[in-house]
Amino acid sequence: MLLIDKFFTRAVRRGQLRVVYADGRIGDYGAPDPDLAPVAMRLEKGAAAAILRDPALGAAESFMDGRLVLEQGDILALLDLITTNNRWEQNASVLNPRPLRRLAGAIAHRIGRINMAARAKRNVAHHYDLSGELYALFLDSDLQYSCAYFTDPANSLEQAQADKKAHIAAKLDLRPGMRVLDIGCGWGGMALYLHQKTGAEVLGITLSEEQLKVARRRAEAAGAAGQVRFELIDYRHLTGQFDRIVSVGMFEHVGVHYFRTFFAKVRELLTPEGVALIHTIGRAGGPGVTDAFTQKYIFPGGYIPALLEIARGYEGQRMFMTDVEVLRLHYALTLEHWYRRTVAAKDDIVALYDERFYRMWCFYLAGCIVSFRNGGLVNYQLQFSRARDALPLTRDYIGEAEARLRGETAPARNFA
Repeated sequence: MLLIDKFFTRAVRRGQLRVVYADGRIGDYGAPDPDLAPVAMRLEKGAAAAILRDPALGAAESFMDGRLVLEQGDILALLDLITTNNRWEQNASVLNPRPLRRLAGAIAHRIGRINMAARAKRNVAHHYDLSGELYALFLDSDLQYSCAYFTDPANSLEQAQADKKAHIAAKLDLRPGMRVLDIGCGWGGMALYLHQKTGAEVLGITLSEEQLKVARRRAEAAGAAGQVRFELIDYRHLTGQFDRIVSVGMFEHVGVHYFRTFFAKVRELLTPEGVALIHTIGRAGGPGVTDAFTQKYIFPGGYIPALLEIARGYEGQRMFMTDVEVLRLHYALTLEHWYRRTVAAKDDIVALYDERFYRMWCFYLAGCIVSFRNGGLVNYQLQFSRARDALPLTRDYIGEAEARLRGETAPARNFA
């Protein structure tokens, strides 16, 4: 049996996969499963060898280059079939690279994720300075490029993103007159929401010049430019103090070597009664390595942290971790919306870039979906405070504030 046959035989037990190889040979793998749609693909010359060398990167580049052609199902169906058979909680390892290659990749990755300020700006620009037209095609109307919050899996993307902002704002326990810092503010949606809902004065900072332009334009259009400001600055260079700090989807770009720097800066920027809320993708298990596809094409310098690594970052900073929430499937649901919108906008994306970019983007989103659906990725919402009495004794205030922000009936709190 050829190595590629052994690979697919081990990788696919549930569900059906048909592979037509470059030499005309046909391989059928797995068994019918009502929960998994059959997938058929054709591998052109070189694709099988690339997949054996590095399953994720080899499959991605073969798909991008047209050497892996889906004849039944799409790239999401293929990746879902493979990962459903190798779910994280089942401790499967069939897709892991060989030990020596994994070690070499880990060493290169650790060197690459030293995220100095100049490199951090280049890394951000690689992804976030893509055309704003691209993001408008698949994101919600508020351009929220992070995990939404689904109070009901059937909710629209717009509703889930609005609920995400309410959920985070509630955890911040905002009060009139507070100053808020938004680290990694994206296109400004969270900052504008916090000001609109609470009257807070907000400073949003970013390293993306394209996002900065859009955020400032939105603040002007909303008549909030005096109360909601946006600056192009690295968090490490910021001074002042804030009552609240929020950071959504930025911590993944900090780099493990700078976790302690990040949390020390957060503490420095908080008032003595200050509260911070960090929303980040995280690993359900221990420390790991960013896969080669993501490092090369999507988020150079990015790293998904394990909770252990985050804890090492804030230990000794004299801050209380006051709340931890693990969102397990919310990002999979979010990404499914983004994927469907991307597929629907194929012609527009190809016109903006080209066919190869479109396939790369589909692989990126599909890979992320299955990483949350079947893999070891989750989202963490981590709340910190400098003072032990800065927040109420129980979590009841979160639900109460969230209901008010969403326009539902909830008892008012006495801030006296």
